[in-house]
Amino acid sequence: MRIQLPVIYPLTNREISGISHAEQVRQLTKAGATLIQLREKDLSAGEFLAEAFPAVRMARENGARVIINDRIDIAMLTQADGVHLGQGDLPPASARRILGEDAVIGISTHDLEQVKQASEQPIDYIAFGPIFDTATKSDREPVTGLKALAEIRNLIPDIPIVAIGGINAENIKDVLDTGANCVAVINAVLDSKDGIASNYQRLLERAA
Repeated sequence: MRIQLPVIYPLTNREISGISHAEQVRQLTKAGATLIQLREKDLSAGEFLAEAFPAVRMARENGARVIINDRIDIAMLTQADGVHLGQGDLPPASARRILGEDAVIGISTHDLEQVKQASEQPIDYIAFGPIFDTATKSDREPVTGLKALAEIRNLIPDIPIVAIGGINAENIKDVLDTGANCVAVINAVLDSKDGIASNYQRLLERAA
């Protein structure tokens, strides 16, 4: 199943936002988000599960889909819409067997070889980056840049591409014009005194 991606794909982050995953989802969906990824690197599995249940419920109540970062088990238990896998997680084929044909499965890639390998897997989208420098991940991969994004667009013309890494209101249009179907954002939508709704709307305006 290949999905129609929205232009903006927000990822939650409790540290940056200062609020729970469910409250982030509430504010994001009220702003218009239709696809949200729950990303949690600090909580135990049980703690993340407890946070994920109300977040998934909140999304459903507001007509949005939720993808769980890394944790296939939590995606299954919460009946989330899918999972986003890293290079070190279970392979997409295993996730597909566990979650079923209707699940949305995405995977992170950081170079052309990983993109080629991912394109042969049962995935719905490929995330590529970091396009620009980002402070969100302490163990981040080398910056790929727009040139590499253009190359993978030519390499996989029929697979949706999610660009990620350092994308904000100033560069979002360049990223989309280079070939990304969608941009994944954390800081640009969560980290500002202006609030999540204002940040989201600003990104939409700059993306047009």
